[in-house]
Amino acid sequence: MEIRGFIPTSMVDWDGKVVSTVFTSKCNFECNFCHNHELIYNPEKFDVIPEEKIFNHLKENADFVDGVCITGGEPTLQSDLYGFCERLKSMGMLVKLDTNGSNPLLLKKLIQKKLIDYVAMDIKAPVNSKKYERVSGVRSSYLIDNVRESIQTLLKSDIEYEFRTTVVPSIHTKEDLKEMVRALNGCKKYVLQKFQPEHAYKDELRKEKSQTDDEMEELVKVIKKYVPNSKWRGK
Repeated sequence: MEIRGFIPTSMVDWDGKVVSTVFTSKCNFECNFCHNHELIYNPEKFDVIPEEKIFNHLKENADFVDGVCITGGEPTLQSDLYGFCERLKSMGMLVKLDTNGSNPLLLKKLIQKKLIDYVAMDIKAPVNSKKYERVSGVRSSYLIDNVRESIQTLLKSDIEYEFRTTVVPSIHTKEDLKEMVRALNGCKKYVLQKFQPEHAYKDELRKEKSQTDDEMEELVKVIKKYVPNSKWRGK
């Protein structure tokens, strides 16, 4: 895979787990609030990290590291993601996949073959609305349909997962959040992520203020009515 970032030890990328986190380049969405935009638009700024460096680290720290979080960018754009996961599982590693849900066929395959143990899927906005296209920067009904299919795949699966939304004050309303969670009947877990303006892709969003902790608590109360296992994260 084209890996452009590596955190050897992380305790924030998978609740309750100590993991190594790999960052892949490329994405098929263009979210204005993306905090990893350099990986997408300027990946050449980062060195390509050989897979062997990662696997060697995992072998040396197998007693300490629970697994690997694969994030991006959008990892499912990597043609050898399947093989990468196969190798991780052969080492006894747990695998978490972060995804925008645009590749439901690969997602299903990874779940069916038990090559991933946890999925964190981003929900950008109410899926059955034009707002999803505006927020995600996607102008393809095909990709939006794929997002819907991935949502249903997770809802019907036995795998552990979370849906999550980075809440941008100027973009997301309480009504948006209600609409988003109401469409996820039976959802196991929903996470709201506090917007970090200093890392946003678009300059105008960098001028915004993030929510206070109290404001995030209020937003969680809104979605807890529909998904009891809800929380927020971010500093």
